[in-house]
Amino acid sequence: MVDVGAKVSTERRATARATVLFPKPVVAALLAGRGPKGAITEVARAAGILAAKRTSELVPMCHPLALTHVELDFRARGSKRIEVTCTTACVGPTGVEMEALVGASVAALTIYDMTKALDHGITIERVELLEKRGGKSGVWRRRSRS
Repeated sequence: MVDVGAKVSTERRATARATVLFPKPVVAALLAGRGPKGAITEVARAAGILAAKRTSELVPMCHPLALTHVELDFRARGSKRIEVTCTTACVGPTGVEMEALVGASVAALTIYDMTKALDHGITIERVELLEKRGGKSGVWRRRSRS
């Protein structure tokens, strides 16, 4: 692990996204709680929060962080896509990008698990960092897609 002991603790925040693509137009029903295993967003929200909090146990070189905030949001993008965003925050010497990425990823995996009975062709796409704030490098934002 990188030694962050001498770094100044600052407020850190990051937002990441993962997209779940369904082969059939089922998103409205799923977001209304009519999935094969029930309300997917609440279970995926809990899974994403738990995963973000345990990132250092899953990714070997990550520092354990005392997260002060984890938020997950689920939005329909047409009739075949659910966009999962995860925002994490802490006050510390290192960033929370990995926590946001892991939270979004595990929430997307949970959606897959809860809906795979509909079609095994579901895919998880574009797990990506959208924004990070804090530390010496300040603010970074992903440029919009062309």
